[in-house]
Amino acid sequence: MSKRITDNQLLGEIGEAAARLRFLKLGFQFDVRSRLEAGIDAIVEVMDKGKPLAKMIAVQVKARYSNDYASEDDDGFYYTLRSEDLEYWRPSNLPVIIVLYRDSDATFFWKEVPRDIGGERRLRFDKRLDVLDEQAVDRLAAITVPKAGFGYYIPPLGGGEDALVNMLPIMLPTEMYVAPTTRTPKEAIKALLELDEPARFDWVMKGDTFWSFQDPRNNVCDEIVEHDMVEAIDTRYLAFHEDIDERNAFAHLLRRTLSHQFQKDLGWDKDRGQFYFKALAANTSRTFSYKSSKVKASSDVVNVAKQKSNPERIAFVRHHAFIPRFEKLLDEWFLVVNPNYHFTTNGFQPHSYPAELLAGKKRLDNSASLRGQVILWHRFLTLGDEDARSLFVEAVEEARLRFGTPPEVHLEMRVPEDVWGSRKVKDDDAESKQAEIQFK
Repeated sequence: MSKRITDNQLLGEIGEAAARLRFLKLGFQFDVRSRLEAGIDAIVEVMDKGKPLAKMIAVQVKARYSNDYASEDDDGFYYTLRSEDLEYWRPSNLPVIIVLYRDSDATFFWKEVPRDIGGERRLRFDKRLDVLDEQAVDRLAAITVPKAGFGYYIPPLGGGEDALVNMLPIMLPTEMYVAPTTRTPKEAIKALLELDEPARFDWVMKGDTFWSFQDPRNNVCDEIVEHDMVEAIDTRYLAFHEDIDERNAFAHLLRRTLSHQFQKDLGWDKDRGQFYFKALAANTSRTFSYKSSKVKASSDVVNVAKQKSNPERIAFVRHHAFIPRFEKLLDEWFLVVNPNYHFTTNGFQPHSYPAELLAGKKRLDNSASLRGQVILWHRFLTLGDEDARSLFVEAVEEARLRFGTPPEVHLEMRVPEDVWGSRKVKDDDAESKQAEIQFK
């Protein structure tokens, strides 16, 4: 039996060719999709006098030779959409229109497929208003405008990606120490500051009870507790206590312990509730080298930005920082790391206008940079666990908090970088642009 092209195949090609010619005459681009299309024949791009505007419309062409449409009269007619097409079009991120072409009288009608059409599959076409001609150009362009917020048409979704969760599992010391005390927290702090030895504050008080992961009998805290009544208990008793006030006090102890554990390298910004890398000297950058996801990396964790107009003058100093939050999930505690920045005038003096500088820097951050910062903080907080010897770490024998690897989750769709917002300046110009911000 010889091969044969069916009338429906010919009609489909005639309809697409006629629609393509009509849109080209209107000044729009008309790009036919592949033979694998499932309900969208072409993508139309709006143009203004030959200038492409990157405003797209998905088009489905329905052609017929000469038959009347349903309930057709001089004013209009009805057209019933297929259920399968509706299910396909509803989640579209492009506006979808249906174009009807009749070969016998060469008429074109068009209609946008409503997103909220519900169970109704019939569209009413008006023969005066819904003609696909020069009068329809403005209406076609108008449907490409997002109805709310900002939108991106045809984003490069790719094949998914692995997302890094900014939560570090905490390996707690197996035991902690509790002891009665007759002092209030303020009295205890005052007593420690009056001693000749350096004070330490890796402890909390809950009522008249002292809590710490370190035995107070072996350090200066012996001064503020009842020495003979110190007791070692299982950490899990307070870490997973049923009383939420007890767990909140334990979370506060974790923050205090972390602050003491890294006191040589991290400062605490009380106003913004964040840790930040300390400067080693005034107006001097500080670099931290570590192993990133796959390769060795280094980052200026303290960065000196100079004024572009006067390179001899310091504009500000930016410190890598993070806002910590301690959360208990099921039977495990986590440190939630929210990357941030701390600003000073010379590495030590807090900047008078940090909010403006922070907003400028945040506009430059994207998914990759935030992921890199989470990895940086994980590498820094775990250096001691790997027995590393560097500028940042000293060997210690005291009980310490240890941190696991942040978990990864696989996302079915990749988030395009451009949805983070337009970047006002290039990355390599970021510092010089930021340095131009001056305050009197």
